[in-house]
Amino acid sequence: MKTQAKAVVIGGGVVGVSTLYHLARKGWTDSVLLERKELTSGSTWHAAGLLPLFNMSYSVGKLHQYSVKFYQELEQETGLAVGFSQVSNIRLACTEDRMDEYKYYAGVGKTVGVETKFLTPKQVKEIWPMCNTEGLAGAIQHPEDGYIQPNDLTTALAKGARNRGAEIYRHTSVTGIEKRGDGWRVKTEKGDISCEHVIACTGNFARKTGQMVGLDIPVMPVQHQYIVTEAHPDILARKAHGLPEQGVLRESDAGYYLREEAGGLLLGIYECGAPCCYVDGPAPDCENELFQEDLDRLMPHIEACISRVPAFAEVGVKQAYNGAIAYTPDGNPIVGPAWGLRNFWLNEGHSFGITAAGGAGWQLAEWIVDGEPTVDMMGVDPRRFGPYAARGYLREKNEEAYRNVFTNHFPDEERAAATPLKTAPCYDRMKALGAVFGHIYGWERPNWFAPLDYELPADEVGSGDVLLNKNTSPPLEDGRIVERYSFRRSNYFSYVGQECKQVQEKVGLLDMSAFSKFRVTGPCAEVWLESLVCNRIPKGIGRIGLCHMLSRNGGVRAEFTIYKTANNHYYVVSAGAMERHDWDYLLKNKPADGSVELQKITTQFGVLVIAGPKSRALLQKLTDTDLSDETFKWLTGKPINVGAASANALRVNFVGELGFELHHPMEMQNYIFDAVMAAGEEFEIKPFGIRAMDSMRLEKSYRLIPREMSIEYSAFESGLDRFIRLDKENDFIGRQALIDWQNRGAKNAFVTLQVDDITDADARGSEGLYKGGELVGRATSGGYGFRVEKSLALGLVKPELATIGTTLEIEILGKRHDATVIEESPYDAENIVLRS
Repeated sequence: MKTQAKAVVIGGGVVGVSTLYHLARKGWTDSVLLERKELTSGSTWHAAGLLPLFNMSYSVGKLHQYSVKFYQELEQETGLAVGFSQVSNIRLACTEDRMDEYKYYAGVGKTVGVETKFLTPKQVKEIWPMCNTEGLAGAIQHPEDGYIQPNDLTTALAKGARNRGAEIYRHTSVTGIEKRGDGWRVKTEKGDISCEHVIACTGNFARKTGQMVGLDIPVMPVQHQYIVTEAHPDILARKAHGLPEQGVLRESDAGYYLREEAGGLLLGIYECGAPCCYVDGPAPDCENELFQEDLDRLMPHIEACISRVPAFAEVGVKQAYNGAIAYTPDGNPIVGPAWGLRNFWLNEGHSFGITAAGGAGWQLAEWIVDGEPTVDMMGVDPRRFGPYAARGYLREKNEEAYRNVFTNHFPDEERAAATPLKTAPCYDRMKALGAVFGHIYGWERPNWFAPLDYELPADEVGSGDVLLNKNTSPPLEDGRIVERYSFRRSNYFSYVGQECKQVQEKVGLLDMSAFSKFRVTGPCAEVWLESLVCNRIPKGIGRIGLCHMLSRNGGVRAEFTIYKTANNHYYVVSAGAMERHDWDYLLKNKPADGSVELQKITTQFGVLVIAGPKSRALLQKLTDTDLSDETFKWLTGKPINVGAASANALRVNFVGELGFELHHPMEMQNYIFDAVMAAGEEFEIKPFGIRAMDSMRLEKSYRLIPREMSIEYSAFESGLDRFIRLDKENDFIGRQALIDWQNRGAKNAFVTLQVDDITDADARGSEGLYKGGELVGRATSGGYGFRVEKSLALGLVKPELATIGTTLEIEILGKRHDATVIEESPYDAENIVLRS
């Protein structure tokens, strides 16, 4: 066995072998894979082999799309059959909510090149004669979809990797992983291997692997069951007559998938009650392990399947499988760099590992070898979870993610498991005012505020006579249900509008304590920050700057609000969801000589936003600091008193109104909250939530990561020209790549769009933009602007179409609407209100 390698991949399932293959294909032929038993002996061997292209995540969708294409090319390359059956995939819809989901997905699919077809019940019957189509609203079909033989696929990947020079060592258990300088030493029972990079692809063993290097990896498997029947005469007769296979059938509203298997049927189910397993990892000698089946748990789904495909009841069960599938709290894998460790990479948590393996291996190899992926991987980045995603949290959230695989994935859905987990001190006060909460990075945040006696009408609860008919928020403590989920404008629409008008006309209060907050100090703090971001950082004490950290390829990695509080002393704020991600990049770029000190202070400081034309008058009642515009200008901050409490007041906000962010010691929050609400009574102050904030930021054309800003677009393409200083004295990450990108010419340009002729739905993001029937761009965000009274979308289009007045079309829920390019910041374009 080798003692030196460029990279060591741990784990011989399909994900690990794909990673090895793609590293070798990128030229890293001096890479090895270690597998404790035989290849595929974890979850791969018992996988059903489905290749679903359907996914609501952009990142995962791109990985799946690549895999389906690549697996067919792999067969040609290696000469080994991968067992790919391109029989198509049909997803049935029994409700209009489900059809809306498919319409939204189909629109997104077009932007990434995934072909879909909508089918009538009659067309479903023609393709799947054994299907009872009664009660169907329709279906969506992926013609390029199907299934594959996992063992054959893994064998072909292994051959391809070996052919390119990589090596695979089976029956070689990893016993330890140690940091050695800039590299690693991987210890095995057969000797040690020193390497530059380690890639963990250990599936059910992910948590044990993490323990070896001090990581609490947010992966925990859940038991998944599927049933294989004896052969059915009708299926055998179809084969005898040379008729095509009926394909993969999914009845989403009943939570199951069904396909032909060896003349019979294979039924897989995502049911309630499936438990987490291998909480502490499998036993050391675990190989090809299955659990005792529990068919009673599956009975409601089995009965639904029999109703839809009566033939399933006409044959006996040949075998039932109950095996472990790795899961994460949101159901998406974790693919990318480990936090806090250099050159340690994660390719774990694959609940749809057969489908994602090709794409995940491809992008991870790009990331490792070239320093950046070519696809925006934010949706699968390991750092999207924080320390809160530990053992108990994983049990609740992973089981929840499993049972929701087939539920409607509404855009505004909030899931209740493991909540409330992280709360700001004002949580109970907001709840008492009617807050309907959402969750970000474990934090509770008010999404919107319902009247205290409000309750959703009973006839709006439930999606119809289907097994999976949940379409509302969880009940409040008193049993009331207050929100209906929808792809269209829902019951909260008018209440969010009232919140926006409140902020525009009077004054509102918003809790943004979930902001990520860091402190940067030290003799080289200024020089170091200048080297990280493309804008000049603020020079004067009390000044504030919006600064972007670029990726190596000139895209946008992170966005920071930087507030200079003293010489070489900076308070840095970023998005709440990005805390671990942004902290990891700051930490890994920190000078090793001690000239810069970093502190993560998110939980030490709360943030209350006071915004609206009455905000200055309100806050002036509580402080002896002069808040007039002459002495406290926009984009400045200063320490103030708020009654007896203290805070740093920053004249910035994300809603485009006169306002102040009060960054205060967390323990003083309730004092400040009560003081603000009491002082605001004369101004009729009311709280507002994240959805109102998002509506107002659209009206200001404010960008978000990873929507309008991404590594896939240059910072110039994202319209950040005024925040980029190519001529500043300090070099910065991505500067030369940005210049090179600029010299090559942009493929995209940022636009703000007004959407016409639409009354019951708005863009959500990822919708296709068209000109003369040609796809010319994609929306990145969308919603209704209540202050301008227009449906709006932000997006990126071909540069020649970014001219004000250009008319395009945007596809929203299957229908195309006129969309006109308008001036950026349709509300208060000159920032007169903001600077007042």
